[in-house]
Amino acid sequence: MASRWQQRLVSVVPSCDVCPLQFYVLTLRGILGPKGGQLQQLPRCVPSPVGVGHSGLLFSACSMGNGTSRLYSALAKTLNSSAASQHPEYLVSPDPEHLEPIDPKELLEECRAVLHTRPPRFQRDFVDLRTDCPSSHPPIRVMQWNILAQALGEGKDNFVQCPVEALKWEERKCLILEEILAYQPDILCLQEVDHYFDTFQPLLSRLGYQGTFFPKPWSPCLDVEHNNGPDGCALFFLQNRFKLVNSANIRLTAMTLKTNQVAIAQTLECKESGRQFCIAVTHLKARTGWERFRSAQGCDLLQNLQNITQGAKIPLIVCGDFNAEPTEEVYKHFASSSLNLNSAYKLLSADGQSEPPYTTWKIRTSGECRHTLDYIWYSKHALSVKSALDLLTEEQIGPNRLPSFNYPSDHLSLVCDFSFNEEPDGLL
Repeated sequence: MASRWQQRLVSVVPSCDVCPLQFYVLTLRGILGPKGGQLQQLPRCVPSPVGVGHSGLLFSACSMGNGTSRLYSALAKTLNSSAASQHPEYLVSPDPEHLEPIDPKELLEECRAVLHTRPPRFQRDFVDLRTDCPSSHPPIRVMQWNILAQALGEGKDNFVQCPVEALKWEERKCLILEEILAYQPDILCLQEVDHYFDTFQPLLSRLGYQGTFFPKPWSPCLDVEHNNGPDGCALFFLQNRFKLVNSANIRLTAMTLKTNQVAIAQTLECKESGRQFCIAVTHLKARTGWERFRSAQGCDLLQNLQNITQGAKIPLIVCGDFNAEPTEEVYKHFASSSLNLNSAYKLLSADGQSEPPYTTWKIRTSGECRHTLDYIWYSKHALSVKSALDLLTEEQIGPNRLPSFNYPSDHLSLVCDFSFNEEPDGLL
């Protein structure tokens, strides 16, 4: 049976014969809508009428060239979920060899110019968690964030206390970018990304990141009119700090059945130290009543990571929206795994054993929801947490909760600085 996305494609392909490139363009227009189809590699930036009078990095339209053709081709090949699973290389972003670097300060200034009518972003501070373990190399900063898919925010999530204007993509994307630019992660793990090809990949690649995107096979975004394609997980790392050793796109299973949830796991090598580690990002099944399903997905992911890390010989960091409170079985599986994992944000608690009271806080038609669902797990035998970004307070979040004019997602970003411990025997 054809997927919902494939069924949608049938409606946009004309009865007459078209060449492959025309098919790609028609397909993308049909899926992305008139405002979402600007896939580009930004070799030249021409400010559009909605620009802000700066370099036009955020609002640009470019003629198609070879680079753009590769982007169209890469996205078109993800339309068939079975092809995507068989050929995961299609989901790795093209080599940004023709892109000119951009100054992060310039991009940050442009974001702030777009946001000049909004309240300033919230102030969050890093909590120093350093132990007595010195390190001769700079720490590795990892950001975990469910950024809220645009199609879901506007079309399905029903944030009843959030003004519609606060969800407009033209400004909300600037809030997301501002958060990323403010903390300057070395590694960025994102969920609910439905603007990878037209926003995050073009801009972050020009900031020096290499990115990989793996969409959900049956993304709920595709049920929303004027959607921007499927949402999925994205993983970015700074190319000047790390070398990619291995990459795996994982479609999670539950009770031997393939599910709609995915993960990306990459083995990286630090260019300064030569040390290797694995970084993974995932987004497990949502909703109450699906606890056993999430548990099975978590077990499948752990088994995959066990194989990738050669039985924990390679240090591991796992970021994700697990959609599970610490009382759930999937959390307990990770906490008791033979991979010897610890949850980084427990270290912010007084006893070092308690998770934060919330990582997401929203008001829907069904009521107010305050939960701890997002985690950064790490190999405690091989890595130490040097610092972690504190969470927003209830006062900062405000009575209308998230998202808001101040904050672009219903989930808070988590940011940690890691360093390697002295190399134990048996670690790579």
